[in-house]
Amino acid sequence: MTKIALYDLDKTITKRPTYLPFLLHAAWRHDRWRLIFVPGFGILFALYLVRALDRGGLKERMQDMLLGSPVDAEKMAAIAESFADATLANNLHPQALDRIAREKAAGYRLVLATASYTFYVGPLARRLGFDDLIGTEVERDEDGNILAKIDGENCYGDAKLRRVQAWAEAQALAKEDIEIRFYSDSPTDLPVFDWSDEPLPTNPTSKLRKIADKRGWRIFAWG
Repeated sequence: MTKIALYDLDKTITKRPTYLPFLLHAAWRHDRWRLIFVPGFGILFALYLVRALDRGGLKERMQDMLLGSPVDAEKMAAIAESFADATLANNLHPQALDRIAREKAAGYRLVLATASYTFYVGPLARRLGFDDLIGTEVERDEDGNILAKIDGENCYGDAKLRRVQAWAEAQALAKEDIEIRFYSDSPTDLPVFDWSDEPLPTNPTSKLRKIADKRGWRIFAWG
């Protein structure tokens, strides 16, 4: 039996979300003048709230405004490394780090499953000791440069479960041959919680806490 510890990232391992902080971090180092577009995010969030823009579309437009499209992949890789430095320094729950280390020592295969883009989360996942990364992918041009366009699905909600199941299939891991514990703070991850063998709500929102209490799930509250 293969033991897998599956983790969400934002507000599960990290104290705060990572996407907007990454965009600001990257814009400052890439094209600083693009920070003039930040006030325009208010319009994007308003469009999202009235459902004129879905979550994936919101991410694409924020990326386009602050990073542009296309963006040199090597430059973004270097910026992603510096963002990992900043995240490790001030945006991680120490209890999460301890838990990850204990599971690594116990022989768990560590998998990070996040809606965040893999092009910026990759360095962080590697430094935290994760064996595999499942996240939102970006389209690239013929030269490999990063475009402000999601490749496939935004790894969120039901799509996250589909991505995790596709990963398991690609790894030749049949469901009956694996034992999965899953950590997340959000009720949007209920499809993955229900699919896992050991759902572990972590720093849960009030909605997820109510669901966890009703179902008798063990709760982790870090920090």
